[in-house]
Amino acid sequence: MPAPVRFVFRGAFIMRIKKIISLFLLSLGLVEARAQVDAQFSQYWALPNYYNAGAIGLDEKMHIRASSRQQWVGMPGAPKTFLVSADMPFRLFKQNHGVGLSMANETLGLYSNMTIALQYAYKVQLWQGQLSLGLQLGLLDQRFDGTEVYIPESDYHNSSDDGIPQTELQGMAFDMGFGVYYSHKYFYAGLSSTHLTQPVITFDEKYETYTNRSYYFIAGGNIPFKNALYELQPSLLLKTTFQFTQAELTARLRYNKFLWGGLSYRWKDALVIMIGADYKNFILGYSYDYPVSAIIKASSGSHEVFLGYSLKMDFSNKNKNKHKSIRIL
Repeated sequence: MPAPVRFVFRGAFIMRIKKIISLFLLSLGLVEARAQVDAQFSQYWALPNYYNAGAIGLDEKMHIRASSRQQWVGMPGAPKTFLVSADMPFRLFKQNHGVGLSMANETLGLYSNMTIALQYAYKVQLWQGQLSLGLQLGLLDQRFDGTEVYIPESDYHNSSDDGIPQTELQGMAFDMGFGVYYSHKYFYAGLSSTHLTQPVITFDEKYETYTNRSYYFIAGGNIPFKNALYELQPSLLLKTTFQFTQAELTARLRYNKFLWGGLSYRWKDALVIMIGADYKNFILGYSYDYPVSAIIKASSGSHEVFLGYSLKMDFSNKNKNKHKSIRIL
């Protein structure tokens, strides 16, 4: 997963780095590549604005989305994630724009990460489609519960080591993202980056964290069949920090614009089964991740539920009544 979080220790604590890192990894029950700020979502195709600020205001609807994920069930300290977002289009100076709000919270081990972001997108018509340039500005809040740190009793560990935080730590930093997103009747594609400022959070004089930039490429399409009741909707998500890279490929089959189901494969990580339904203005989805990595020895898999609601926005003047002033009749 992208955006690893690393502790940096100052002054006299440099000599203790190896021991401190080992203790933190032990307390988290996770490896460093799993310490993340950007959460994992198997139904990423339903949450494009989480990865790309340009993917807001894509049509004439206001979209409200929520997703809850329980990752690696059965593993102590496994990530638990909740996301809620909303976006809508608007017109200003005869130009199309989009505005959105996103909030995500994730707990993993002794860490807690929360991001709150405002999103804006400028849109232009291009090649029978729409090109969006999106900007995301927000805050990254991180917490670490040092009261739950476990230090083994041995000749190699010091329970009073000042280099190991044993209190609750909290810090906040400005965060920023940017995305380019192109949508067409039959396909979409986007390229984006989060944590452009590489936010550094200083907890106190001794500890700080920093977050690497993450880069995303998302794409998908809508392939109709001769039988108009069926549609094939493939999608792809690539994410990297150039230190860690992950790819996942999804194929969903939709029936009568109502029921859908699909399979997804996350490279060397999980096989995903998903089902869902569209009903009027609502969409509901569930996915189950079956691990194909060594994590299968400690977890029975991951569960994720997604719920969305869309409301039609009317920017026309068709229903507006116009009257002359009675003063000039």
